[in-house]
Amino acid sequence: MHAVVFAYHDVGVNCLKALINAGIRIDLVLTHLDDPNENVWFGSVAKLCEDQRIPFLTPSAQELTGLIPRIQNLAPDYLFSFYYRHMIPAELIACAKIAALNMHGSLLPKYRGRAPVNWAILHGEIETGATLHIMEVKPDAGDIVGQSAVSIGPDETATDVFGKVSEAAVEVIQQALPELIQGRVPKKPNRIDQGSYFGGRKPADGCIHWEQSAKQVHNLVRAVAPPYPGAFTDNLGQKMIVARTTLKGPFPANLDLRAPGIQVVDNRVFGVCGDHQAVEILDWFPALDQ
Repeated sequence: MHAVVFAYHDVGVNCLKALINAGIRIDLVLTHLDDPNENVWFGSVAKLCEDQRIPFLTPSAQELTGLIPRIQNLAPDYLFSFYYRHMIPAELIACAKIAALNMHGSLLPKYRGRAPVNWAILHGEIETGATLHIMEVKPDAGDIVGQSAVSIGPDETATDVFGKVSEAAVEVIQQALPELIQGRVPKKPNRIDQGSYFGGRKPADGCIHWEQSAKQVHNLVRAVAPPYPGAFTDNLGQKMIVARTTLKGPFPANLDLRAPGIQVVDNRVFGVCGDHQAVEILDWFPALDQ
C-alpha cells in the first residue's frame, strides 16, 4: 500500500510512525514550516521525514492546488491527514484510490473544527478522544472509521489532555491498519446533526471575565494554559498570565466574595467570580506583550 500523508504536530509524528511500522510506503509527506511566533513544544514531522529519508514539502495553503498533478501521478492508495492545518482541496482528496482519511482530536460528531481539545476543556467536558474518519470537503463530516476515548481530569490542562489524545490517535490508526492494508475501510455514520462545530481560537480569547462563574474561569485557564498563550487578567495596571488555578480551597473567611476580581489574602492570590465563588491562582506571571 502506498500513501501520501499530510501531517504536523505530535499526532502527525506518531501516526506517521505507525504507518511506517505497518509497512505502508510513504511516497510524499506534506507538512508545515514552524511559525517563529508560535511556541513550538511538539515533535517535528519534517525531522522525522529527514531521519527516515521520506520526501516532504512545506507548501502554503495557496500552493496546494499546484501539487495536484504530482499527487495524481503518485496515485496513492490512501491519503492521510494527521493534524495538518490547511484545508485540503477536493481535487487532492480525490487522488486517493481507496480513501482519504483524517485524524481528528475529538469524539466526532462533537467538537468538529479547530482546537477541539481546547474547546472540550473550556466547556467542562470530562471525556474526549481521537476519531479517524473519511475526508470530505466539509470539515470533519465524513463517516467514522475508528474512535478511542480518553478522560479529562478536573484540573488537567490542554497539554495534559493533548498527550492522551495523541496516544489515542495512535491506538485508532493501529486498530484500523489491518483492515486498511487489505483495502477495506470500516465505516459508521458521523451524525453531524448531533454534534457541534467550533472555529479557531486567538490569544485574545484568553481574557478572563471575572463576572463568569468560578468553574468557567478555571476551565478557561486549563484550556489555554502555557505552552498555549494563556488566560490573562489585569492586576494594578499590569497584564498577568494566569497559568494555574484551583477550585478546591479552603478559602479564607475574610475573602470578599461580593467583589469580582483579584484579591490577595494571607499572601494568597484569589480571583473572585460572578457566582460569588473563587478560584485560587497558584501560578501567574507578567505577560511579555506589555
